[in-house]
Amino acid sequence: MPKIKTNRAAAKRFKKTGSGRIKRNKAFASHILTKKTTKRKRGLRQRGMVDESNVKGIKRLLPNL
Repeated sequence: MPKIKTNRAAAKRFKKTGSGRIKRNKAFASHILTKKTTKRKRGLRQRGMVDESNVKGIKRLLPNL
């Protein structure tokens, strides 16, 4: 069988926590920031966790995670 390849785009976006959950960056933080409140932009800087419904698909993209 061939080696299982990691999806490199996904590898740059997701990391595993110590407890085994998958962390991600939040969307909507890169441009058109003038209309967003300071509170909202500050919240977007925090890491988010991947929802349980999406974990199976991400683990398929990242078999070595």
